Amino acid sequence: MQPEATTEREVIIVGTGFSGLAMAIALLRTGVKNFLVLERAQEVGGTWRDNHYPGAACDIPSHLYSYSFEGKPDWSRKYPRQPEIKAYMQHTARKYRVLDHIRFGTTFRGARFDAAAGKWHVDCGERQFRCRFLVLGTGGLSEPAIPALPGAATFAGPAFHSAAWDHAVALDGKRVAVIGTGASAIQFVPQIAPRVKQLDVYQRTPPWIVPRDDRPFTALEKFTFAALPFVRKLYRELIFWHNEYQGIGIFKPDLMKGAEALARRHIESQISDPALREQVTPRYAMGCKRILISNDWYPALARPNVSVVSGAIGSIGADTITTADGVARPADVIIYGTGFQATALLQNADIVGPGGVALKERWAAGGEAYLGTSIKGFPNLFTITGPNTGLGHNSMIYMIETNVNQILETILVARRRNARRVEVKPEVHDRYNSELQRDLTGTVWQSGCRSWYQTDSGKITTMWPGYCFQFGRRARHFRSGDYIVE
Repeated sequence: MQPEATTEREVIIVGTGFSGLAMAIALLRTGVKNFLVLERAQEVGGTWRDNHYPGAACDIPSHLYSYSFEGKPDWSRKYPRQPEIKAYMQHTARKYRVLDHIRFGTTFRGARFDAAAGKWHVDCGERQFRCRFLVLGTGGLSEPAIPALPGAATFAGPAFHSAAWDHAVALDGKRVAVIGTGASAIQFVPQIAPRVKQLDVYQRTPPWIVPRDDRPFTALEKFTFAALPFVRKLYRELIFWHNEYQGIGIFKPDLMKGAEALARRHIESQISDPALREQVTPRYAMGCKRILISNDWYPALARPNVSVVSGAIGSIGADTITTADGVARPADVIIYGTGFQATALLQNADIVGPGGVALKERWAAGGEAYLGTSIKGFPNLFTITGPNTGLGHNSMIYMIETNVNQILETILVARRRNARRVEVKPEVHDRYNSELQRDLTGTVWQSGCRSWYQTDSGKITTMWPGYCFQFGRRARHFRSGDYIVE
């Protein structure tokens, strides 16, 4: 018998980032209203709600980092900043009446498939749900990664991750230690460097950085985008294809040499100290790790109150950080800019399929899915931007919309056939992932560096080994021959 506390819907979506909102809107636009969206926070926004650190911004142009069906003619600048992206997402959620379907303050803990009923039992602690189709829009960059450093628990001062920025901590006049030099750190370090007494930036490996061609849009441009929507759409298309062209260096690493020369000139133009210049110059192929864009990172590192520390961290004390060479540096505050658990996708949730198979065990050696959405042995379950859908050259919104369209078509086919379960054929799933790993061979991501693109064993589980249009051509629509529909 179904417990009274259990809420049942045909579709349950987890997350209200770009993925979850896109899925909810797709259902509503198709006339499917019997669904719920579960959100652990108290407002929509996903990554762009949680990452509110100083200087937070996107490295994809605003007109491309937005839904294709919901253009915004009045973006304030070429590269959008966090408050404007968050406001755009909240506006979109209100406009399409998604808020009526969201249960805020509801943390997804796991789900178990009832094979007899063909439904998922969703566990959210005190709240329980049941659904026919479960769509996970939790994203790959939602769980912060904090390294297990010896003595970290003994640190007496404030310590927080950039994705959980504590604005109540006063940094002015403090000795601040920043651990990590990834995409978040290069944005917030220039913002806090002028305020602090001393800033030590602990660097494992330096990132490749190119200039950020950012500027505000003029009033005339905004007027034109609003008055002539085809101009805005054309502008969006031009950005997309320009980015696709730039992706050629990822798949043919030898072509990255020109971009590396540009990045080195960027360093030389902004850092005059030869020792510091040497310290921040990467020694691996450009693109092997995420390429970053910034105009103020190198000037921030060149400030007299900023030091770049390249030695490995040996231990943390009550008010010091000691590197492996034995040098102890004082610290009042620690900020972790150490990224996210990108390869540990859904490892914090207990998702159990038919026969008691746990997803975290199935993915122990690295996540695998068919076209980023369907997982072998897990019927009626879909992920948006699941394994191997990440990009190093273009907008993830394209990948999200591609996944959402395929999931929508799959659900609609199952509804028309009154199917109890739909799942990818095991042989289709395995053949696809075998081909995918083969196609990743020779890409710049396998050129020798270590990155969050890879598992500990070196398997790349995050990146798509091709162009966006190739993924769209293959993954946008439901292919009945690839699925078991009962």
